[in-house]
Amino acid sequence: MSSGKGGELIPSSSELDLDRPNIEDYLPSGSSIHEPLGKLRLCDLLDISPTLTEAAGAIVDDSFTRCFKSNPPEPWNWNVYLFPLWCCGVVIRYLILFPVRVIVLTVGWIIFLSCFIPVHLLLKGHDKLQKNMERALVELICSFFVASWTGVINYHGPRPSMRPKQVFVANHTSMIDFIILEQMSSFAVIMQKHPGWVGLLQSTILESVGCIWFNRTEAKDRETVTKKLREHSQGVDNNPLLIFPEGTCVNNQYSVMFKKGAFELGCTICPIAIKYNKIFVDAFWNSRKQSFTMHLLQLMTSWAVVCDVWYLEPQNLRPDETPIEFAERVRDIISVRAGLKKVPWDGYLKYSCPSPKHRERKQQSFAESVLRRLEEK
Repeated sequence: MSSGKGGELIPSSSELDLDRPNIEDYLPSGSSIHEPLGKLRLCDLLDISPTLTEAAGAIVDDSFTRCFKSNPPEPWNWNVYLFPLWCCGVVIRYLILFPVRVIVLTVGWIIFLSCFIPVHLLLKGHDKLQKNMERALVELICSFFVASWTGVINYHGPRPSMRPKQVFVANHTSMIDFIILEQMSSFAVIMQKHPGWVGLLQSTILESVGCIWFNRTEAKDRETVTKKLREHSQGVDNNPLLIFPEGTCVNNQYSVMFKKGAFELGCTICPIAIKYNKIFVDAFWNSRKQSFTMHLLQLMTSWAVVCDVWYLEPQNLRPDETPIEFAERVRDIISVRAGLKKVPWDGYLKYSCPSPKHRERKQQSFAESVLRRLEEK
């Protein structure tokens, strides 16, 4: 640590790199390499250190999988004094707060449906009025959802406005990201098609605000979605587009690669940074281990969901910039504001086990970087 202005402690570069794997840790000691470095070849390096490729594979796997792991809270009810307090907390959360929150959400749905159904059926032909009322009602039900978690949401920056050729992009932790943003301003979100009651809401209520659904397993859906995105972004009266370019939920500690689709539309990109405080509950949704219903129950039985949302300065594609570089620049802005660590991974790998060839390429690349490091020394 070094001391800056005002006595602030500034972490050194070595401290900031603690999270990165140290290549030297996986190398054999100098005494075990008898051949001059100038004659050392890649095949020789792999021969003298057969565990090197295994180490490289472990590093690759770890740096990827940790993006999608939820960190369990540290236990604090470990002695006779704290355990009774913990028991009181469980009673309050499950027997008092949870029933009250269920009632709040139920009342919200009754109010919403009693208004939305007549508006949707009786105002056909009055498109502008119907759109405005449906937007307000969707924002209302999202507010009831946030209230059912005792959500403490701090919004920073100017509220989003409806303008053509404007796309909002945000980091993605859970499907509740959309609910938190939607209660403040109505968005048309781009989202994976879900089964069950969530899919029913998608195909009925959320389609009324212009949301677009896709199935990541269908290659044809990509072309259809891209076409819909371009058409929607040009509309003057359409809700602003909201896209989560990571394409999957990440644990709010890391940021994976952004898909370039949103950055090829020729629109102004408005970054949104979302950061959850894990003091009461971890808002990360691991869809492989937990249904969205169980995720909501977890939130509703916690003390509160605490979150900060920053609406950041709009960005445009620079003349000398490719869409991929533009996406990385926006990812930098969001990661810095939300305090996320950037990793060079495609989030879609979460849904498929990397092939042996992919692993071999990564291990080969790692071994070559080790060889270059040895030659430089």
